[in-house]
Amino acid sequence: MKKPKLISVVLSILGVGMIAIAIMVQNNVEYSETKVKTKTEQVDIKKIATASRKERKEESSSKTTVILPSGEVVVEEKKEEQPPVEVQPQRIEVYEGMTIEELSAKLDRNLADLLAGKGNLIATKCLEKGVDPYMAVAIILLETGCGQGRCSSLVRSCNNVGGQKGYPSCSGSWKGYPTLDEGIIGFVDNLYNNYYARGLMTVESIGPRYAESSAWPAKVNSYINKIRAS
Repeated sequence: MKKPKLISVVLSILGVGMIAIAIMVQNNVEYSETKVKTKTEQVDIKKIATASRKERKEESSSKTTVILPSGEVVVEEKKEEQPPVEVQPQRIEVYEGMTIEELSAKLDRNLADLLAGKGNLIATKCLEKGVDPYMAVAIILLETGCGQGRCSSLVRSCNNVGGQKGYPSCSGSWKGYPTLDEGIIGFVDNLYNNYYARGLMTVESIGPRYAESSAWPAKVNSYINKIRAS
């Protein structure tokens, strides 16, 4: 081969190599730029997602929407603290629109001396047996004098608050009780067993059997009116 022709072939080969190198370099640059761009876009997406979460959290005080990296949307309910509810005590009326406390206080306003403060015991026992508490206290006041004045000797000596007769005897034929509370309970039991249980439930029907005096019902009713008005 002639020398000039050899040189021409070598130059041609070098030229092709240079072109190939140039193409490879350009492709590497474009690849690098694409990679950088992709990373930038990923960072921007994360920033947008973070900003979106913050904005959505601020949108509602009762609900919070969170977008997870997986794309899942989660709605979180925000529980507001409720103030404690004040429970009012239930009012239970036991007699003429009164509670047991109000009825006891009314009875106590009419009881003095040894029977002062016994209104609750009388009210409770009467309601238990179905006896009118006004009537019971009225009979006690008439038989014992334990109103504004001094209780009778029958109350003091025998704890007898209703003028009952029977056994165990005390001061003659009167019935005696170990304590005043037992005397009150015995008196209400007597009213129920010997009168109410036999259909005698009014002052007028009880009077002839309870006392000899025909004025007894009127006197008891007078005390009843006084107690109701107190």
